[in-house]
Amino acid sequence: MLYLAEAPAGGPPIPMNRIADHANVPRKFLELILADLREAGFIHSHRGKTGGYCLSRPTHLISLGEIIRVIEGPLALVPCVSRTAYRRCADCKDEATCAIRNAMARVRDETARILDGTSLADANAEDLAAA
Repeated sequence: MLYLAEAPAGGPPIPMNRIADHANVPRKFLELILADLREAGFIHSHRGKTGGYCLSRPTHLISLGEIIRVIEGPLALVPCVSRTAYRRCADCKDEATCAIRNAMARVRDETARILDGTSLADANAEDLAAA
């Protein structure tokens, strides 16, 4: 997604082979990821000789948190604090007083705050500033 975000808006689609080479990932693995991202509405695919992929929204309107949730699933490290995939821990006696659950909820909240507050545009700008 960061690679697609570097492409000029309205430019030609980026071929899958170029994305795979840039990301150094196998094409078959990338196909699965791109299919999930397309289904989630983050990218458009174009068929044909000049086909490929491009972002469906401006880079400042796509957060890293959204992308990670599509590709990796919930941000929570344990299921008992997940907002989208809650599951009680089998060995937990009392969720309300569980110190691990309380700490993990804070980790989830801070992770979400940072990732949801960082757009593709922000991430690419940070990459440029670090270079």
